[in-house]
Amino acid sequence: MKINTAEFVISNSDVSKCPKDFLPEYAFIGRSNVGKSSLINMLTNHKSLAKTSGKPGKTQLINHFLINKNWFLVDLPGYGYAKVSKKTKSVFQQFITDYFEKREQLACAFVLIDIRHEAQAIDIEFMSYMGESEIPFCIIFTKADKISKVKIDSHVAAYKKQMYANHWAEMPPYFVTSSTEGTGKEEVLSYIDEVNQEIFNNNGF
Repeated sequence: MKINTAEFVISNSDVSKCPKDFLPEYAFIGRSNVGKSSLINMLTNHKSLAKTSGKPGKTQLINHFLINKNWFLVDLPGYGYAKVSKKTKSVFQQFITDYFEKREQLACAFVLIDIRHEAQAIDIEFMSYMGESEIPFCIIFTKADKISKVKIDSHVAAYKKQMYANHWAEMPPYFVTSSTEGTGKEEVLSYIDEVNQEIFNNNGF
C-alpha cells in the first residue's frame, strides 16, 4: 500500500464524538515513550503528522487521521508511566476502554512494544485484556535499530514464552520495526491493506 494522503480529522476524549464515517480504523497504542508518534510519521510519510516529544504521555486524546480517504489511523494515549495526575490517568483508561469496547469501526489495534526491553508485565497485562475482550490486535516491536538481531530474536521469543504462559494458544501477528531506518513499514502497511481488502470485499463497512 502506498499512502498518498493523510489528514488530521479530530481529537477528543469522547468515543461518541469520533467520526461517524463507517470506515475501518487501525488504532495504535503502547506504553508512553515507546516511539508511537515516530512510527506513525514513518508509516504515513509525514514528519509531523503525530506530535513527537521527549516527554512521555504527549498524546492525551483520541486522534483520528484519515488515510487515502478510505481508512482511519487512530493515535491513542499511552498506557502507564505518563506523568499526569491520577485523575487524568483514570480518564485516560476509561476512554481508552470505551474506544476498544464500543467502537464498531475498529478493524485492528496495534500494540507497540519497545524491543530493547525484555517482556514487561504492563504490556502482557494489556494484551491479556485485549485477548479477553476479543479485540483483534497485532504487536509492533519498535526501535529495532537500537539492538542486535540476536537480541531482537531473544526478546521476541521471551514475549512468546510469556504469552504462552498466560494461556495464549498462539502469538498474535507481529512486526519488527524501526522508525529511523524504515524497517517493517511495508509489512505493516501490507497487513492493513489486506484487512481493508477483506472488509471492503465483504461489504463489512
